[in-house]
Amino acid sequence: MKTRTEIIPAILPKDFAELEEKIGLVKDVVKTVQIDVCDGQFTPEPSWPYRKHDDFFDKLVREDEGFPGWEKLDFEIDLMVNRPEERIEDWVKAGATRIILHMESTGDVGAAIKALQDLVEVGLALNIDTPISGIGNPKLGITEGDIQFIQLMGIDQIGFQGQEFDEKVTDKIKEVKKMCHNYPISIDGGVSLDNAKQLMEAGADRLVVGSAIFESGNFLETIAKFKKLGH
Repeated sequence: MKTRTEIIPAILPKDFAELEEKIGLVKDVVKTVQIDVCDGQFTPEPSWPYRKHDDFFDKLVREDEGFPGWEKLDFEIDLMVNRPEERIEDWVKAGATRIILHMESTGDVGAAIKALQDLVEVGLALNIDTPISGIGNPKLGITEGDIQFIQLMGIDQIGFQGQEFDEKVTDKIKEVKKMCHNYPISIDGGVSLDNAKQLMEAGADRLVVGSAIFESGNFLETIAKFKKLGH
């Protein structure tokens, strides 16, 4: 029997103040938030902390401070960056519970995955047009147990919120379920109340939701509606 689908609010912060504000809105009603991290190289535009340097991230890395809401929340870091192997240590120190790496990133994604073993949960993200078979690419060197979940991107242009979901991803969910049935599947991008149920029925275990929550006008009511669909 399928377990309840987890709803994970996604925050794409331009600065630390926006991150703090949005975490404050949801920290009492969810257990995990995803922080979208863009370097402006793998993605067209950078986000915090790579958009403009501030000392808030330095404090997190030094463990002088924790993420806002760290007492209640787990933090899933979606690293939309090139050369992730050069970035992961900072995010582990900052307090990540899960780290998501993108198969299409330049650099050594396989080395980053290996380096994260026994430190955090590791997810591997696939863009819309990346075939599932890529997970078994010898170049990545992934073996059973190296990753704990798969994230399928539901939009074509990653690094931006508010885009429409690409319907062909629904079939991709079913494909992953057949080929990689041991891995939870997370869907990120374009998730809304209109398509959430069909994604759950296709096999999604986690729905990462950004603008559909934070631009809804009533984020608490919207989260409650998503959770009700996932029961």
